[in-house]
Amino acid sequence: MFKIKNISMIYDMNTDEKLYALGGFDLDLPDKGLVGVIGPSGSGKSTLMYCLSTLKEPTEGSVEYNGRDLTKITSSEREHLRRSEFGFVFQKHYLVPYMSAVDNVMVAGLGKDPEVRKKAEECLQRLGLEQREFKKKPAKLSGGQCQRVAIARAMINDPKVVFADEPTASLDHVNAFNVMKILREYSRDRLVIVVTHDRSILEGADMTVELWDGNISKITTA
Repeated sequence: MFKIKNISMIYDMNTDEKLYALGGFDLDLPDKGLVGVIGPSGSGKSTLMYCLSTLKEPTEGSVEYNGRDLTKITSSEREHLRRSEFGFVFQKHYLVPYMSAVDNVMVAGLGKDPEVRKKAEECLQRLGLEQREFKKKPAKLSGGQCQRVAIARAMINDPKVVFADEPTASLDHVNAFNVMKILREYSRDRLVIVVTHDRSILEGADMTVELWDGNISKITTA
């Protein structure tokens, strides 16, 4: 699905001390499965995710997605791709505080309102929220419930790829386990890329990419 060729990301280009967030490497990712990208802070793992998801454009190299070079498409094409084929889960849930759980999921939905609402409710129910919680605002939900709402929002359009950047970092052990269980189940038919510094949550991953100082130090496959 993804073919990365000689990818590099350089910050502070106009200074003498350039910062290489990605040092230039090749990487192929599968069409489905759970892929973990792990490394310490500053290793380039989040930058790699942003380049794959078109949130950032690499300084050099190419990112091919299903044979299409994402570095050569227009900004509107990138936006359409992110809405229709990509889903995003972050460390913070970024829910709209004045909207209910179901409305927070619906904001990402494509289609007419009744259909989107039905699908949003189905997603929330599948992720373990009860119907009485659908109308609650984020302040009335637990941290784990908020993250489940964020996952439902990411999955409402049945994305081919889910990008999860430190999705469990703000959760306790039980909720972190539940979130990863959900992502593993989704990865049976789709590609889920989890960026983390916590090796324990990647148990059972189909592929693990370890980064160090912007370069791949090790790749492990199941």
